[in-house]
Amino acid sequence: MFTFKNFFVASTIEEAYDELIKNKKNVLLGGTSYLRMGNTNYNTAIDISNVSEIDKIIEKEDSFEIGAMVSFREIETNELLFNYFPVLSHAVEDIVGVQLRNNVRVGATVFTKHGFSDLITALLCLDSYVVLYKGGVLKLEEFLKEKQTRKDILTKIIIKKEKLKSSFQCVRKSKADYSILNLAISKNEKGEVRISVGARPGKAVLAYETMEHISKGFDKKAASEIIRRELIFDTNMRGSKEYRELLSMALLEKALMEVE
Repeated sequence: MFTFKNFFVASTIEEAYDELIKNKKNVLLGGTSYLRMGNTNYNTAIDISNVSEIDKIIEKEDSFEIGAMVSFREIETNELLFNYFPVLSHAVEDIVGVQLRNNVRVGATVFTKHGFSDLITALLCLDSYVVLYKGGVLKLEEFLKEKQTRKDILTKIIIKKEKLKSSFQCVRKSKADYSILNLAISKNEKGEVRISVGARPGKAVLAYETMEHISKGFDKKAASEIIRRELIFDTNMRGSKEYRELLSMALLEKALMEVE
């Protein structure tokens, strides 16, 4: 359980940012689902739930904008978003239960770059960007590569519209547990694919060598061997390195069958 000395309700992102940078122990509050799992004392907790326009999914001519305070449940049930990117709904629909999915926020999940995140893996197989209050627009992949945590606020996610076939795959020990491994794939009309793999147990990454192999129309079976040696897998309490390597092969083959 986390604790804090002060509580600040921001009405604008500017107010929230100004308060955030006053003290390194200040923290933004999203749904607080993951903050509650820790045991940290903060100075000021900053509530941004009253900030307008960051709690909506907005369709534009060439993209979708997903506000930082949008919940997983909204990602799961939004019909307009599902029509373009069903992979996002499939990535979150089995996470614990509706109560948790109503609470977890997109911005907090992406900004903290959790390695176990199913949503980040799904977003990474799309043409996705993060919008930071001070840092501007960054491609999601580049943002995930950053090792240091920015003192900034993620305001929204932008996903460029494309005609895609997609698939999300994961393996868990139980429905309420984190993924042992997750994988998402998208394929456009040109036959080009994006393959992202997360819960390795590290952050989600794109499998470029495997993507190139498949996009050129080469043997799909061989692709599963490529992804096994291309990506770095490791061991933690949920699974061994060797098990994750084998899972990556199986999940890729299943995902490819779906998009074909």
